[in-house]
Amino acid sequence: MLKTPIGRLRFMGFFEGFSLLILVGLAMPLKYWFNIPEAVTVVGSIHGFLFVIYCLVIAYVTYKVRWKWHWPVLSFIVAFIPFGNIALDTQLKKFE
Repeated sequence: MLKTPIGRLRFMGFFEGFSLLILVGLAMPLKYWFNIPEAVTVVGSIHGFLFVIYCLVIAYVTYKVRWKWHWPVLSFIVAFIPFGNIALDTQLKKFE
């Protein structure tokens, strides 16, 4: 999976998407229901770091593969949707 640029994007998309799910599904409820704001601080920082890396990988793949404009835009947009990277991953398998 890590041998091709698109494989690297799929790999990074998995971790970025998983961190979003942990942030929204675990850390946010801990903050608002159980008054533990540290959970969002820690998980949010990790998610932010992974998001920046994901954006850099999108730029790298766009350069290496010479993607048309809609693929990097779509890759960026799905990062904000829970389970969005899973939907994109099925499309990226075709390119790999």
